[in-house]
Amino acid sequence: MVVVGGGLAGVAAAIAAARLDRRVALINNRPVLGGNSSSEVRVWVCGATAHGNQRWARENGIIGELYLENQYRNPDGNPIHWDDVVLDAVRAEPNISLYLNTDVRDVAATGPEGARRIESVTGWTMGAETETRFVAPVFLDCTGDGLVGHLSGARARLGKESRVEFDEDWAPEEAERTFLGSTLLFYTKDVGHPVRFVAPDSAKSILETPIPSSRIIRSGDSGAHYWWIEWGGELDIVHDNERIRDELRSVILGIWDHIKNSGEFDADNLDLEWIGNVPGKREYRRLVGDYTLHQRDIIEQTRFDDGVAFGGWSIDLHPKEGMYSTGAGAVQRFSNGVFEIPFRSLYSADVENLFMAGRDVSATHIAFGAARVMATCAAMGEAAGTAASLALAHHTSPRGLYENHREELRQLLLRQDAPLIGVADTDPQNLAASARVTASGVRAGLGPSEAASVRPHPLEHDLGIVVPVHPRLDGFDLRVTAEHDVDLEVEVWSTGLPQNVVPEHLEHAVTVAVTAGQAQWVHAPVRWEPQAPANAVVVVRARPGVSVFVADELPPGILTLVHTSDADDQNVQVSLDELLVQWPTKPLRGRSVQFRVPTPSEALAPERAVGGYQRPFGGPNLWASAPLAEGDAWLRLDWEQPVVAREVVLVFDDDPDVELNTLHHHRDPHLVMPSLVEAYRVEAQTAGAQEWVEVAVVTQNRRRRRRHPLPEGLGAISAARVVVTATHGAPEARIVAFRVQE
Repeated sequence: MVVVGGGLAGVAAAIAAARLDRRVALINNRPVLGGNSSSEVRVWVCGATAHGNQRWARENGIIGELYLENQYRNPDGNPIHWDDVVLDAVRAEPNISLYLNTDVRDVAATGPEGARRIESVTGWTMGAETETRFVAPVFLDCTGDGLVGHLSGARARLGKESRVEFDEDWAPEEAERTFLGSTLLFYTKDVGHPVRFVAPDSAKSILETPIPSSRIIRSGDSGAHYWWIEWGGELDIVHDNERIRDELRSVILGIWDHIKNSGEFDADNLDLEWIGNVPGKREYRRLVGDYTLHQRDIIEQTRFDDGVAFGGWSIDLHPKEGMYSTGAGAVQRFSNGVFEIPFRSLYSADVENLFMAGRDVSATHIAFGAARVMATCAAMGEAAGTAASLALAHHTSPRGLYENHREELRQLLLRQDAPLIGVADTDPQNLAASARVTASGVRAGLGPSEAASVRPHPLEHDLGIVVPVHPRLDGFDLRVTAEHDVDLEVEVWSTGLPQNVVPEHLEHAVTVAVTAGQAQWVHAPVRWEPQAPANAVVVVRARPGVSVFVADELPPGILTLVHTSDADDQNVQVSLDELLVQWPTKPLRGRSVQFRVPTPSEALAPERAVGGYQRPFGGPNLWASAPLAEGDAWLRLDWEQPVVAREVVLVFDDDPDVELNTLHHHRDPHLVMPSLVEAYRVEAQTAGAQEWVEVAVVTQNRRRRRRHPLPEGLGAISAARVVVTATHGAPEARIVAFRVQE
């Protein structure tokens, strides 16, 4: 197959298909991979975490692997090192042939309008002066601009739809051909001595623009902090690209002249280190698929029978005037949790062998505002590459794959640990589903351990403690201290959808008497029994003079919400109507309130690692062992009748609540996620034998998903187990999935 476009969507698509034994030509018109995230443009890779606003939302799959590798190799967020993280991931796949600096200029397509088929694409490799014709049965347009679709005659949308077309209240009354603009970024450096700046003739005087009064300028900021240096929304983003670049560069030079020479900033020792020359495009063509994602799909979090990826970024719309607008640089509206992206938005409605992923997917302008960020594009790319491989296996079209094999596609994505939500493992080839599951032990309790150090936290705001409920919640104990006798209100709220962790519907409320004095445990007799495993938010209402206790330990499946307003960027106007914004985790991220749940919970039981969702969804969906300080932890599968298997697949907990931005907008101090298993061994027991056969011994693991082929000649097995001896910091072993493939 042929993948055109080497941004993160194209990279993920190519890797996904190559891992399924497809030969892939990956064509990129730039010298480096990564698209807008590359060192040429230097936009940080945002995704469903939405800079920490969404919870348990970081993508797994191929983009998740890149995140983890970048965290380990590139803790300072150097864009040059990120280039090599992406390049190494592509070069590690022998089935990928990479063509850099190769610009596709011609597409040969045949057939009538509405049922065309691409035969080949032709590219010109700069420098090498080589023209290459690429012939394949399927093509993936990951160009961002929808170039392959355009040249093949595929229908596309440009600009903003009218409000009535998709019933979108954020859309304009009348359709208009305006866009999100393009951006250039710049880097600065403290050189340790005074350095002057003589503005070139091309520098624009920003005092003659609205910029100084409508945007926040700080001398210490650089890079993607200046995302708002944006322009071109009223032009043609592609055909006016050079004009847009020149205007953006003139404004950067003008901003730097203002910082250095106005006398308003402490910038004597700062110098310009880098200015981009490739505009980072946000929007152009959106190819039309069999389904067009729209605003209500984002806000209402529509469930699709062909959901193959997810997003979580806000509907993020920018003024068409860009940096010259007198209003906010962006207006944002969040859903209350991650949203699904359907497979039908990832293939062309009228070109029979064309898939697409990234900025050119089938979406309205409004929905595109949430789906366009790069980690989400990569998630779509992995889904499209996987789907293309499966379509080839079944000798069918993308539409035929949807009509006849969409559940098989979702199971294949889950098997590959791709980022999708709400899909449980029903893979008939996963032999673990028919096994009896046992373990060395289970983590005692849901709250922080008794050994955790705690400190008082004044109850100045309502707190929400997210707790997994399986099978029921029957009481809640909280450690508090009070300056005077007081009644404390404690409530249990359900979250609406299984992926959400905001208080949406009140289930039960009680009032608890707290006496003045030293720290004490109080019991709140709140109750809730959901029909299926679910997240509950236990809300403790604010009370002056009362403190709870907070631990730096965050147990699996637990989060702490604070009822307060939160805003990261003064250049952004955020809609405050959404529960997600009203209940942020950021004030107490990584910490938990000291609490106990008196009734036994199955939320972390061994069975949760078999046949589950492989992501937080109505609970953490993992097994958590007893503390490793008490001895090695093991998870075991036993079959009544011996089975013949080819490999063991393990998925470990990489803490998807932590944002791992490529350029480290929010820094995490860990090179490797502490929740990941570091050292383990995999063993199997053959039929009738008592001894364990060693399948694999792994030390210094830093990956979420590991595959271990069973030895040739092993024969049928009656049992398999994984024995964990160390983690990267978590006190217990955490296993998200234990699969044994037929």
